[in-house]
Amino acid sequence: MNQLLQRLRALSPDRLRHMLRGVEKESLRATPDGALALTPHPAALGSPLAHEQITTDFCESQVELITRAHTDPRAVVADLTELHQFTYRVLRDAGEEMLWVSSMPCGLPTDETIPLARYGASNIGRAKSVYRMGLGHRYGRRMQTISGIHYNWSLPGFGNDEYFALIRNFRRHAFLLLTLFGASPAVCSTFVAGRKHSLQTLPSGCLYLPHATSLRMGRIGYQSDAQAALAVSYNTLEGYAASLQDALTRPHPAYEAIGVLNPGGEYNQLATTLLQIENEFYGTIRPKRVIRAGERPLHALRERGVEYVEVRLMDLDPFVPVGIREQTMRLLDVFLLHCALTDSPPDTPQEIAALGRNQHLTAARGREPGLELDRDGEPVLLSDWAKRLLAEFRPIASTLDAVFATTEHGVALDAAEHALAHPDTLPSARVLQTMADRHANSFVDFVATQSAATRAQMLALPFDAVQMGRQQRAVDASITEQRRIEAMDEKPFEAFRRDYVSAARLQV
Repeated sequence: MNQLLQRLRALSPDRLRHMLRGVEKESLRATPDGALALTPHPAALGSPLAHEQITTDFCESQVELITRAHTDPRAVVADLTELHQFTYRVLRDAGEEMLWVSSMPCGLPTDETIPLARYGASNIGRAKSVYRMGLGHRYGRRMQTISGIHYNWSLPGFGNDEYFALIRNFRRHAFLLLTLFGASPAVCSTFVAGRKHSLQTLPSGCLYLPHATSLRMGRIGYQSDAQAALAVSYNTLEGYAASLQDALTRPHPAYEAIGVLNPGGEYNQLATTLLQIENEFYGTIRPKRVIRAGERPLHALRERGVEYVEVRLMDLDPFVPVGIREQTMRLLDVFLLHCALTDSPPDTPQEIAALGRNQHLTAARGREPGLELDRDGEPVLLSDWAKRLLAEFRPIASTLDAVFATTEHGVALDAAEHALAHPDTLPSARVLQTMADRHANSFVDFVATQSAATRAQMLALPFDAVQMGRQQRAVDASITEQRRIEAMDEKPFEAFRRDYVSAARLQV
């Protein structure tokens, strides 16, 4: 604790004031009855290939809203709110669709009916769609319809070693975030149709686990048997990059059997390697760097180093109109600073395996009284470990409050301590209780009702001509940019694909 305090005092107020954070939020478009919308991405939202803030993720029905980086969480919420207001207006003008407010998907059609995202006729646009085709072949399209919130965060003056130390500690303590903010304890049965699972069935037919926090981050969520063999180390940038390069260049027999092309000459996937591209690697947190046009992310990391971290385990909060509270962001800032300022020994294959088990236990049973996790090879109560961490957060919260002349970080920490002491107030517990009290234990009915209420709430907020003009200019610019990209293409797609996935593009 003394060392933490010394390192905290060494951080100048100016560095803390220039801490940056931003959000990427995925949401499915759904119909009023809680089914997946099968309509194309609305043209009035602009080009998903070239719009900087409104795009699609895996499927054509999955909207992704991206804020800019801000020095104040309030500005992130304002940015995200405006994007929602514009998106909901576009959806209203086109019909009755709404954004699904849960991380776990709405009612899904057959796997092959889920429409892959489309990005136009350019080589890079085609590559994005082929990559998604590959994800569908490898993991099934249903799994890819899970949505979440990514929290991007940076601190001035941090280098590669500091970011990787932060990442190691984040992975050790990620169970706390899953417990406090997991909000996906139930799922529509269509999500697991035809798959083995250990979920329990409610009278409504929906599936759940009674003490689950985040099924999204558990065994039925973003998981891959093939990737489970990847014991990626986060001890150094060089080691991390070498692990990823191996996965990006190592042929995988099951994916070789799929092939790059199908018998009709259409593309099945970008490559037959364990990972097609870097984004396919699942993880609770990633080191990131803004890339240049056509650049591979691994090359950017190797050449220019880590610029920020991307926190990937946050569920959408169905009780919050934009999916995440300002208060949650403030606690994330405290959590990430704690990860950065406390000792972070090198990870080992044994610890990596234990952290994977901790994640699955917390996702499936995080609110279970007496649940134990593995800490340094010894069993420890999740509740005791969480309390210790929250106690260590207090001086960080106090420092941030002093720097920003607020009390909000301390309030966020108070709220976390209260929720931990009263598990029935955690988002995951509230979801199950609200389903039981008001929706006959129906997950789809609960989320559809919340989604419709959120739609009405966002449409009722003032949205002036300045905001509309700003959003329309971004739409128009994205359409112009897509046309420019398509006009510049010279290579045949196959030549482009071969060049893009070549090992040479990964090196500095």
